[in-house]
Amino acid sequence: MKPYGDYPDLKQVRRILVVKLRHLGDVLLSTPVMSNLKRYCPGAKIDVLVYGEAREILEGHPDVSELLFVERGWKKHSLFKRLFFELQLLRKIRKNQYDLVINLTEGDRGAIVGFVSGAKIRVGQDQGRRHLFFRKIYTHRVKPCSTPRHRVERDLDALRCMGIFPTQEERQLFFAVPKEATVRMAPYRGAIVVHAVSRWRFKCWPLESVRALLSQLLEQNLRVVLTSGKDPVEVELLEGLPCSDNLAGKLSLKEMGALIQGARLCITIDSLPLHLASAFKTPLIALFGPSSEVNWGPWMHPKARVVAQNYSCRPCNLDGCGGSKVSDCLVTLPVKRLIQLQQELMQQSSSESEKEEYSESEKEEYPELSDLGEEQLESSESSSEFTRLGRG
Repeated sequence: MKPYGDYPDLKQVRRILVVKLRHLGDVLLSTPVMSNLKRYCPGAKIDVLVYGEAREILEGHPDVSELLFVERGWKKHSLFKRLFFELQLLRKIRKNQYDLVINLTEGDRGAIVGFVSGAKIRVGQDQGRRHLFFRKIYTHRVKPCSTPRHRVERDLDALRCMGIFPTQEERQLFFAVPKEATVRMAPYRGAIVVHAVSRWRFKCWPLESVRALLSQLLEQNLRVVLTSGKDPVEVELLEGLPCSDNLAGKLSLKEMGALIQGARLCITIDSLPLHLASAFKTPLIALFGPSSEVNWGPWMHPKARVVAQNYSCRPCNLDGCGGSKVSDCLVTLPVKRLIQLQQELMQQSSSESEKEEYSESEKEEYPELSDLGEEQLESSESSSEFTRLGRG
């Protein structure tokens, strides 16, 4: 029977290029695309084009063969040298003879890559009549969803356009943590990780609120570790705040992953650590302001809680109210809400640990329990449930 959709024949696809020229968290959220491509085309080699800073996000991914890079530093060079770098990259892409190119990025560069690649199958976003030239580049266009939809699902829509429909269990995030990073972060295992700043200040919680949160966590005799990106502004913002360990700006992405993987709880704004916690199912409290928790929130993570105001204006996706760089929906989030959720999540985790220990002792006493199938012991972790709190 002829397929209902206009799906390409992927049986002869031997080399694939995925283009994801976006920020670190966006790249991590795209990892189910690579996993499902490999599952559907097991004999294909999958390469990914990302910004150089995202290298560590995909290093160690078992389904990625080669990483290609666009370096942000190219902008600092002369026009001639920038063109040289761009042409060098396009020449390599052309030489690789890709059968399939999937552009997960809106914009010109990904479309040009698809055109230059010479791939028989080219998939990209349908950007409407205003971009007729780029529309013609793609053999299969992804229709954008007009309603809120998580970034993971939007990326997977590129596969659905080709007749690949991942199950719920096949949409998990993936981040590889090397052994050396785990060893380096071992002293901080079981700590509370707080990631409260970003280079985008309008996504940040006020420092006086962060200070109050940290003080109340320390009063509970908890080990509190502060983290941030390597931007000097982020590091400076966290100087002098009360904590057990200040690792702001000191960690590689792999070390950040190892730290969050071993954490007892992660408290973060809308930033990369949120998605790392989703990948590892580390208990999580995520603060959201002008950005949407539906689009960017915890993914398939039953131990995650979102804290956000129930304002009619949000999510506005603006850089602060009226472009002021200050987001009222974040400024007004009370510390007591986070402390309440922190205690609830930690109590829940403690109860689960006790159940696991009890279960292990039962298995030793009753060996027949070891024969239970995984399906019978399965928890609700295959779905994501989180609480959205807010003021009316």
